[in-house]
Amino acid sequence: MFNISPNIYYCYRKLYRRHHCLLLHQPVEGILPGTKSNTSRTINIVVAAIVFVVLIICVSIYLRVKKRRKKVEIADEVISAESLQFDFATIRVATNNFSDANKLGQGGFGAVYKGILPNGHEIAVKRLSSGSRQGNQEFKNEAFIVAKLQHRNLIRLLGFCLERNERLLIYELMPNASLDHFLFDPNKRLHLDWEKRHKILIGIARGLLYLHEDSQFRIIHRDIKAGNILLDSEMNPKISDFGMAKLFALDQTHGNTRRIAGTYGYMAPEYAMHGLFSVKSDVFSYGVLVLEMMSGQKSSYFRLRGNVEDLLSFAWRNWREGMSSNLIDPTLRASSTYEIMRCIHIGLLCVQENVADRPTIALVILMLNNHITLSVPSRPAFFMHNTIESNISPDGFFQAATNEASISELYPR
Repeated sequence: MFNISPNIYYCYRKLYRRHHCLLLHQPVEGILPGTKSNTSRTINIVVAAIVFVVLIICVSIYLRVKKRRKKVEIADEVISAESLQFDFATIRVATNNFSDANKLGQGGFGAVYKGILPNGHEIAVKRLSSGSRQGNQEFKNEAFIVAKLQHRNLIRLLGFCLERNERLLIYELMPNASLDHFLFDPNKRLHLDWEKRHKILIGIARGLLYLHEDSQFRIIHRDIKAGNILLDSEMNPKISDFGMAKLFALDQTHGNTRRIAGTYGYMAPEYAMHGLFSVKSDVFSYGVLVLEMMSGQKSSYFRLRGNVEDLLSFAWRNWREGMSSNLIDPTLRASSTYEIMRCIHIGLLCVQENVADRPTIALVILMLNNHITLSVPSRPAFFMHNTIESNISPDGFFQAATNEASISELYPR
């Protein structure tokens, strides 16, 4: 009916094929080169934009939820802190106005008093002296940290008081006071037979294991010594005095400081001289305590037949010569010599000068339970000499002290 010229028909066919193939997303040879890539790029851009928007929405929701959780946690902390607070007037009455008759002892940061609350519960109150270097923030941190630590071999904090210039920490009362009251008293030491000493050493090690590996923080105590080990009515040990403790992240292994805090005779050499500390610093202190428990002598005042000698040096020399029995407390002579000498061996492993050579506290527990063969110890650190008086030389070098008082604010080179 209609006459269509060949040119018009060709154009019509070409246009039809173009639109038909675009709808089917198929390339057409010789027609609209790059059509597929352009379409894919458009789709990718749209998808990326949608993903970006969704991501922003998710991040916004997460931050909002996290903020609400943070508020809840802060509220919980405030409630927890308030529940730990004691009224100063109550504590003053409980300790009979901090009378000398109620005084249990004197620590590096202040005195400790016995008290009885209105409900009849006995407490021990650590009263920080006005001249203490422990600041308010450190005091609060100690209170909150210890309150969260729950272990049978750690002292239990009942609360605190922070009023006016008073800073008090209220603990459960340990009826048998501290380990040093028994260990270094010629008469009371008779109550510490081999079984009790071994039980105490294992309990201290388990408390340290909790601090180093099992608690919600990794905590370096930095002042493990006989005076900071309290004994309950059944002579179970409890680590106390966390005023010098350092908190680590769980994946943190060591740290350093220019503020040295500790006690002469128990401090690891790398810490005393250079301010470097780690869980192995506590292991060193524990090793000194082990040797003290086996000998019944203070590390800083070790004497034998009128001669003054460093406990670590004496223990190492006699162990190397096969004469470890010279170190054993005479009151333990009737006990198992093999187990006692094994403990001396463990103590020497803990006080090695090279940090890497000291065992972890977990390994120490296995050693104490005779579950592992002992390696050969190397020479212990010889930086301690009990003839040197407590002082800091003008050039800032550390010098040893001859007393049991805790040392703070010592600056290493």
